Amino acid sequence: MGADVSDLSLVRRVQRGDKGAFDALVLKYQHKLVKLVMRYVRNPAEAEDIAQEAFIKAYRALPQFRGDSAFYTWLYRIAINTAKNAVVSRDRSPIEYDLDRSNEESYDMQSRMKDAETPEGLVLTDEIRSTVNAAIDALPEDLRTAIVLRELEGLSYEEIAAAMACPVGTVRSRIFRAREAIDRRLREVFEGGLGRAEEIG
Repeated sequence: MGADVSDLSLVRRVQRGDKGAFDALVLKYQHKLVKLVMRYVRNPAEAEDIAQEAFIKAYRALPQFRGDSAFYTWLYRIAINTAKNAVVSRDRSPIEYDLDRSNEESYDMQSRMKDAETPEGLVLTDEIRSTVNAAIDALPEDLRTAIVLRELEGLSYEEIAAAMACPVGTVRSRIFRAREAIDRRLREVFEGGLGRAEEIG
């Protein structure tokens, strides 16, 4: 997948020494990067610091960026690695996901809770969300990253593959396994479960 034309144009300007062009890239992706890093660390201020560190690493590495992949997937990969390193070095656990703060609710929550309009269903909604949060938090790191990028960030399988530096088939497998694990946990907590894991097309 090639780089986005407008991003690539900005990258080329940065590579020619235009620092203002990099400021435009930071402005464009800062919010998304902080949001992504917040999946790994508990502190918003720390997430800002890690995102800033990722931008610095990206700036230093830009001379080697050829545009073979989209700039933002390349940037996401840097941010993911920087966040993972921060978690390891500071011995902290990844954050529990706050699904309320995402415009795209994780794991297709809207369709899975379409029957929650009854009073009983509304009471269960918070427990369902909490269960999904815990299930995502308990996933192995590679599965958790894949499902977060797919369900919360809305990336395609190809974009996730670029961000995680792995084949598309591996991404599909990780997302399928993550959805199965979440579904299994839902079935354990709620008798009969809330639907089967989605098929990977």
